[in-house]
Amino acid sequence: MEHPARVPDEPVTNFAMLVSGVVVEDCVDNFAGGNFALDGIEKADQLLMGVPLHASAEHHALQDVEGGEQGGGAVAFVDAMGPRQGMRLWRGNTAGRCPMRQPNDLSRSLATFDPESTLVAVIEMSQSSWLVAGIVPGLERHPLKKLTVDEGALLRLLQRWRDEAIRLGGKIERIAVAFEAGRDGFWLARWLRAYDIEAYVIHPTSIAVPRQHRRAKTDRLDTELLKRAFLGWLRGEREHCSMAAIPTLDEEDSKRPHRERESLVAERTRIINRMKGCLARLGIRGFKPNLQRATKLLPALRTPEGTPLPPNALAEMGRDLARLHFVEGQIREIEAARLERLHQDPTEKSHSMVRLLARIIGVGVETADMLVREILSRNLRDRRAVARYAGLTGAPDESGSKRREKGLARAGNARVRRGMIQLAWRFLMFQKESALVQWYRSRTADARQGARKSLIVAMARKLLIELWRFVKTGETLVGVAMRPA
Repeated sequence: MEHPARVPDEPVTNFAMLVSGVVVEDCVDNFAGGNFALDGIEKADQLLMGVPLHASAEHHALQDVEGGEQGGGAVAFVDAMGPRQGMRLWRGNTAGRCPMRQPNDLSRSLATFDPESTLVAVIEMSQSSWLVAGIVPGLERHPLKKLTVDEGALLRLLQRWRDEAIRLGGKIERIAVAFEAGRDGFWLARWLRAYDIEAYVIHPTSIAVPRQHRRAKTDRLDTELLKRAFLGWLRGEREHCSMAAIPTLDEEDSKRPHRERESLVAERTRIINRMKGCLARLGIRGFKPNLQRATKLLPALRTPEGTPLPPNALAEMGRDLARLHFVEGQIREIEAARLERLHQDPTEKSHSMVRLLARIIGVGVETADMLVREILSRNLRDRRAVARYAGLTGAPDESGSKRREKGLARAGNARVRRGMIQLAWRFLMFQKESALVQWYRSRTADARQGARKSLIVAMARKLLIELWRFVKTGETLVGVAMRPA
């Protein structure tokens, strides 16, 4: 199905052709004027053609095209007239033309969905049981089975449904399973994929539900909603649901140290506040429980009447101090282990990102490690995806003539959102000559009420995007002071 070769200036009428076993279709983003600038032609008998995003996903030469690895300003080209043993890819500049479409693999499926050869199942999970709903080719009814929390029983159920579809004359080539993200995490998805079963984890907030004030809600009804959303996602339709990226076990484990430290810091704060509140009821102020010699100072405390602490209160304070010292010891242990890992393997990708961010004055190792583990090491598509994942985007409320902003969407990673807002305030102290701080100062010079708090969120969003570009592409941070390497 190859078309005759055209001269470079000839208008393009149809791009459909078969190139080395890959179907290349027409309408490649409708380049301006209908003319296709054939960049990179080396010989007269070579014809470069744009590869659309819906080309065969299985072809290894198109993996970078499907994954959007070219970036927003480039589109891949295929030598359609070259040798048949392979294809060559070029990157042509698309400046001034329509940019290449960026696929979002988590918002819709890019693989072709054949309902006659695909076994679909969804799982409504709880602590004590799993309710599995299936769509079996050749079977009119949709089977529903309640299981105990047992992955082996789930695998046997899927195999039984597959065998039943085969007995009815079908041919099962694909098994797709989905469930909502929750307390069980991603272990089941990884386990199913080890058995060559497609497993997906759905964002719970992306499932559309009825808006009645008192709607019926049961596990059976929830499986119906999951099936409807999952089928739309498999068909490649947008806005049905969004899938969560399934991390590896090592990626999940790398987040444990800084998350544990965060919980320990909160526990330390709770103990200190509890001790201060107990002493305040006795009229004692100014005591600092986090001092190393607090244990020795505690028996010497006196109430305003000049009496020592009551015996029960003194014993309680002693136990609180013991817990406080234990928690602080665990925090120091986590911090020492993290520094040791950074020194042992400084060239590892995530470690090099942490060391690079820690060079910025005002950014500590803890903040750098949190940002790298939670967001910067993820394969996010563009700056908008970075801001959305951090939850630093707005939530507009528009209806008719009403226009208002409800504030932050708060739909992303809460740790990243809190950390970036705190880092933005620190930038005002430590990076006064940076371009971002100058931008913030120029817009808050009139000292309008509420302007500083609103704009600090915008600054945090801009700062996160700049840090993302800094660690990913090496883009320079304008005006930011750095520590020596």
